[in-house]
Amino acid sequence: MSITPTSNNSGSKVRVATVWLSGCSGCHMSFLDQDERIVDLAKKIQVVYGPLVDAKDFPENIAVTLIEGSVANVEQLELLKEIRGKTHVLISLGDCAVTGNVTALRNSWENSDQVVLERAYKSPENLQATVPNMVPKLLIKTKPLHEIVKIDFYIPGCPPSADLINYVLTELLAGKTPNMEGKAKYG
Repeated sequence: MSITPTSNNSGSKVRVATVWLSGCSGCHMSFLDQDERIVDLAKKIQVVYGPLVDAKDFPENIAVTLIEGSVANVEQLELLKEIRGKTHVLISLGDCAVTGNVTALRNSWENSDQVVLERAYKSPENLQATVPNMVPKLLIKTKPLHEIVKIDFYIPGCPPSADLINYVLTELLAGKTPNMEGKAKYG
């Protein structure tokens, strides 16, 4: 699978986005843990959307998007569908995105969306027992990304190592398909 750079003010760079859904941000920390290799990546990619970029709307024409976390609410569901439509290569980053992992633990409860809200906002320990109206509507079950949209690559791990993230990105930038056999593990 090849990804191509686009011309911009900085020359030709591959447009990359990162997204943090329902998860802990550990995968983004691993992305940043690439240390000096991130400087080499910065010569080839332009991160145009993500938690560290001041962009309000997901942009068009993205070569690669790495998504961390599972889909737990309606806003995330709609964002994921939008991202799939605007991204050439979509990567499920980390165990929450790949399997649901810790974020899907609530799925064992019937009506888990309501159970979670009740526990978080209306438990006896909470003196202001009301559910705020700005909380996005929860899905009944938390879902890994592939249950909603087509995923091109999976990078498992909790979190995945910086080495593995760098390997996948550099292989894609070189026009190669990353061979994940023996390189990745869950947990």
